[in-house]
This record gives sequence, C-alpha cells and structure tokens, in this order.
Amino acid sequence: MVQRSKLDSAGRELDRLRIAALEKQATLSDVTRTIPRECFQIDPVRSWGSLAINVALVGLGYALVAVAPWWLLLPAWIFLGTALTGFFVIAHDCGHRSFSKSNLVNDLVGHLCLLPLLYPFHGWRLKHNQHHAFTNQMEMDNAWRPLTVAEYQGLPATARAGYRFARGIGWWFASSVHQINLHFNPAKFKEKDRADARLSAGVAIAFAAVLFPGLFWLGGPWAIVKFWLAPWLVYHFWMSTFTIVHHTHPDIPFYWAERWTPVTAQLFSTVHCDYPRWVEFLCHDINVHIPHHVSTAIPHYHLRRAHAALKEHWSDYMHETVFGWELMRAIVRDCHLFDEGRYYLPCREAER
Repeated sequence: MVQRSKLDSAGRELDRLRIAALEKQATLSDVTRTIPRECFQIDPVRSWGSLAINVALVGLGYALVAVAPWWLLLPAWIFLGTALTGFFVIAHDCGHRSFSKSNLVNDLVGHLCLLPLLYPFHGWRLKHNQHHAFTNQMEMDNAWRPLTVAEYQGLPATARAGYRFARGIGWWFASSVHQINLHFNPAKFKEKDRADARLSAGVAIAFAAVLFPGLFWLGGPWAIVKFWLAPWLVYHFWMSTFTIVHHTHPDIPFYWAERWTPVTAQLFSTVHCDYPRWVEFLCHDINVHIPHHVSTAIPHYHLRRAHAALKEHWSDYMHETVFGWELMRAIVRDCHLFDEGRYYLPCREAER
C-alpha cells in the first residue's frame, strides 16, 4: 500500500514503472471483477435507512442551531453542515443510479437532498459524470484540474491571485465557486442535456426564492446567516476538502490524454483518506473513494467491503492517507500547477 507523503525523483520513476506494470497487467474491467458481486447490489432497506438517519441528523442539527447560545453556535454549525454533506453523498448515489433501481426515484431523492444546499441536481450529475469519465486527465477532467505553467503565466494578475487563493489557503471555499459557476448555466452542457440542466437550476432557484424570504421574515438577515449561510460554508469546507484530497496529492499525477488510461486514473490516481469516525459516519464513507472510482455502481454502504477486496489484489497500486494538517499543508502549499516530471509545481516557482 502506497503511503508516502512526497516522492523524490527516484520515487516518481518507480511509480512510472509501477504504472506501466499495472497497465500491462490489467484493465479496469479486470480490477472491477475482483470486487464481490454483492457490492454492486442495491439494498432498498439500507438506501432508505441511510436517508432516514440523515434526515433525522439534519433535523437535529437545525434544532441545535435554533436553541444553541452564541458560544455553542460554531459546533452546532459544524454538526449541521457535516450532516448536510451526508445529504449530498446520498444525492451522489442518486446521480450514479446506485440509490434505487428506479431513475425516477433517484432523480426525486437527488433533487430533494440537494435543495438545502441549493445545488441543481442534474447540473451537478452531468458534470460529475464527466469527472468520472476522464479522472485526472488534463484535457477533460473538471475537478481540481491544475493549470499548466504556461496557462498560469498567461492569466491576468488578478486571475493568478484568485487561482493561488483557490489552490492555497482558500481551498475550503473553492467548491462554492464551482457550484455557482458550473452548474447553473445550461449553455455549458451538451444540447441533449440542457433541458435537464434547466429543470434542476429552476428547482434550486425556485426553492431559494421561498427559502430566503422565509428566513428573512422569521429573523431578518441573521436568520439567513444562522440557518443557511454558516452551515452551507461548513458543507463547502468538506466538499472542497474531500474532492481535492481524492485526486490531488504530491504522489498523484494528472496525465495528458495520450498517456491516460482508465485503470491508472481510477485505481492508482484516486486516494483513500481516513477522516475522524464522526465525519465518516455523517458523510456515509464517501472518502473510501477508490472502489467508487473503480465502479460508480457501488452504493455507499458497500464501499468498505469493496475497498478490502481491492486491497487483497491491488494494494501495490493503491494510495491511502490520513486527513490532517500535514496532508493539507502539502497539498495547498505545493500542488498548484501541472508538471509532467514532478507532478506538481507551486505557483511561487512560476512567478520567478
């Protein structure tokens, strides 16, 4: 199991040999076949049970925020925002059609789970599927794809500053920009998908048109901050953190299309990260992420069993790490710009 914190040049050359051996040894289908078939089965009791528990936890979170004195609001917001992240994970299963065998049910539950976060379900689903189809490919991936040095140096000074912030100390807020910029604009989707994108954007906007005036009527601007904005920011902390750690790491390369293969991207260039157990519970084990990229058909409640099966056969090609200060410091300090030899360059080196 690969657990290094940062590779030197010899380590990267070893990884290139490791990748070549993986691509010679197996396809993604070969890897998928090593996962027990039971891991691909949708269990309605567990799907709906997870949703029911999540509804209860979110309800508890809102109750805590409502009654908490000012000095307990921060932990209440953290709990509620993390529970809302669990809603997103259930919608994530719906988007991959692994919550229910019925696409109508998947779409309905997905829309409802994302309403408190004002996420357009289809807009997110379609762009997220593009990420899965082209994970860590420079030309097509849309999740934390690093700029090249030339692209970065060609930006205006203000855009470079924004990029440095988003890849650095502002990483925790970057997914909110992704949400607003990418998922509400039907023009950014293929013609055949625009009707779905418009529908979901309309649902989110209509809910916002009811939510914000209602909160303002109940308690003015502070009610909007207290019951929506603060938990929403906690959610985006986790969403930004989860997604950047999943595929951005000093040991994890991006690839140009001619060197990209599905088995390398999904098995080798996806990271399993251990978070505190309360986070794993509230977020339905979404950070057991390697099996999810090997096959999006695996529901969240089978991810740990699927991960164990993958480790039995492919541990030499899998990356595991632990969430903490050292991990995040390495990512936000150095993993900024694409470099084929070193994997990443920090922006400060491109400013020289």
